[in-house]
Amino acid sequence: MNQPIIPGMHPDPSVCRAGEDYYLACSSFEYFPGVPIFHSRNLIDWVQIGNALDRPSQLRLPTGTASSSGIYAPTLRHHEGRFWLIVTNVAGDGNLLFHTEDPAGPWSDPVRLPDVRGIDPDLAWDEDGNCWCTYAGVGQVRIDPTTGETLGEPRGLWSGTPGAHAPEAPHLYKIGDYWYLMIAEGGTERGHAVLIARGPTVNGPFEPCPDNPILTHRGTSHPIQNTGHGDLVQAPDGSWCMVLLGVRPRGGTPGWHVLGRETFLAPVRWVDGWPVVGELGTDSAAPPRPTVTEPVRDDFDEPDLHPRWISLRHRPADRCTTEARPGWLTLRADGGSPDDPDVTFIGRRQQHLACRARAAIDPTEGSGGLVVRLDERHHYAIEVADGQVSAYTRIGPLRSLVGSAAAGPGEVVLEIAIAEPRTPTDSRNGPDVVTLGVVRPDGTRTELARLDGRYLSTEVAGGFTGRVIGMYASSGAVHFDWFDYEPVEAAADDDTTKQV
Repeated sequence: MNQPIIPGMHPDPSVCRAGEDYYLACSSFEYFPGVPIFHSRNLIDWVQIGNALDRPSQLRLPTGTASSSGIYAPTLRHHEGRFWLIVTNVAGDGNLLFHTEDPAGPWSDPVRLPDVRGIDPDLAWDEDGNCWCTYAGVGQVRIDPTTGETLGEPRGLWSGTPGAHAPEAPHLYKIGDYWYLMIAEGGTERGHAVLIARGPTVNGPFEPCPDNPILTHRGTSHPIQNTGHGDLVQAPDGSWCMVLLGVRPRGGTPGWHVLGRETFLAPVRWVDGWPVVGELGTDSAAPPRPTVTEPVRDDFDEPDLHPRWISLRHRPADRCTTEARPGWLTLRADGGSPDDPDVTFIGRRQQHLACRARAAIDPTEGSGGLVVRLDERHHYAIEVADGQVSAYTRIGPLRSLVGSAAAGPGEVVLEIAIAEPRTPTDSRNGPDVVTLGVVRPDGTRTELARLDGRYLSTEVAGGFTGRVIGMYASSGAVHFDWFDYEPVEAAADDDTTKQV
């Protein structure tokens, strides 16, 4: 099926099982709240049950936090009735450890680990109850998880192929008679790969698998690329699977991925004491495609926002609220536009290659709109201000007005639609076409701009994130009655709408 189990920007997955239940955590970078937590009973159908870091005391992301900085590569583990989460905040706080009895939250305030220097930290407990933290590099040190104190000196372990780029994402497992050390190498781009080694103790020495890498799509034409950063989990029936990240590049050469790194699943079987990874989503051992669907519309009728909604770096209650006008989301401006790192913004990850997002906005007390963003320097926006609807692009240092129309009185419905290009096999094509438009009360759609999606891709913008679609305020206060997001058939874009 070549489909992710958790689509959209959900990279660096880490999974654990407690009884019949599976839980999974992902990186969240500069977005608040951080570290989305998912639950499943079958490893295929996942529901987001919360965000582990949902309070400022847990997650500090100053306004100056760069895009693609912030929260990196969590490890989620269940040990002796408690859930543990270790993660790196590269925006300044370093490695942090959290715990809870209920993965839906609340999670504890952070335990700091100032002497654990590497990113991508892992947690494993040996037979004597010692807790070991292994990190990118690959190094290891014993820690006290309740205090963050390191116990003893760090040591180097096996680091994959000699001279290989970026040995990272280590995970340790006790399986049968061996301790297994699984890592990623090759960088998180097209050269990404998963390797494994085994040894008699948690400290090694580790011998590499003779068939390394056990997973990579580098040098292939597979529709899923950049595969790596895996984590193993055993089902109650004794079978094994791996969760991992990958991307779905589209368009011509060199190929662009726009949804960020997504979470995929692969079956694992054991041969002669080594894991053999099956095809992603196509092996006969893999269950069918996910069946869980989310509601199209959020009417903002509940006092608390669904955990899928994320903001940039923080979310002050006075700038984002459903209480000012019941049944509406009110955003009060701080930064002036999506170009600004402190813009008041709330959005959700784009999770489908072809989709449509709409929002109804009342701009009578301010100005704002709808934006699809990769970062402050790469986004497309449609904004209502002073009776006018304007479409803007920001590509690197350039900000351009690319279309406008009269807003009309009262509530305005804005739309962002994303589809394949008309000639998807042209080697010069970008991955998709993004259109910005207005939907009139009679249902007529007026298109203000039709834009090449390649400029909102990781290959152009750099970094580690994917697209997020959402609402923002640029001045005063703006009120949003509802927000719709839905996948559409992956048909090529057409010229059936009215253009201005």
